Amino acid sequence: MGKVVMYSSVSVDGFIADGNDQPGPLFDWLLSGDVPLDESGELKVSQTSYDYTRAYWDQIGVTVAGRRVFDMTDGWGGKPPSGIDHVVVVTHRPAPEGWDPGAPFLFVDGIEAAVARAQELAGNRIVEVAAGDVGGQALAAGLIDEVRMDVVPVVFGSGKRYFGPVDAQHLLEGPDEVIQGNRVLHVRYRVRR
Repeated sequence: MGKVVMYSSVSVDGFIADGNDQPGPLFDWLLSGDVPLDESGELKVSQTSYDYTRAYWDQIGVTVAGRRVFDMTDGWGGKPPSGIDHVVVVTHRPAPEGWDPGAPFLFVDGIEAAVARAQELAGNRIVEVAAGDVGGQALAAGLIDEVRMDVVPVVFGSGKRYFGPVDAQHLLEGPDEVIQGNRVLHVRYRVRR
């Protein structure tokens, strides 16, 4: 089975969205370079960020996200983001009315069941868990192998926390990797077991 990785862009003070649930400048680094990150050509990063991010994205098989993110993105129009094969949505509610049952999205109740289903679908590829409430639940349940952050030079002061509801200490190794891009610091930690 592949690794389970918690991931997001994050402010220096640990938030993935501001008090209005908006990302503000957290994704500006994805538009700050001249190297296309994907086939759309809309995302352009520095060569350093491309080398780090593209290699990671190419390993992801499944993303686990919460229903709030799913709803805010309008289900990514029924197509998983960044070429990912499947999205597992952690939710107590069924798929939205009129949702295409053939779309590669599964709606699963509970973080443990969602990660288990994502691992089945991903095989040897990475299961990416979105940071925030769902990521924090997965970390607290001992399901996360690695934490990846794209740290952006902004201070929000308040908002949606990277580690969501985590209220206990969790030790990480490393950092195992620290890469400086244009207006972003890519950091990777293994979770200590």
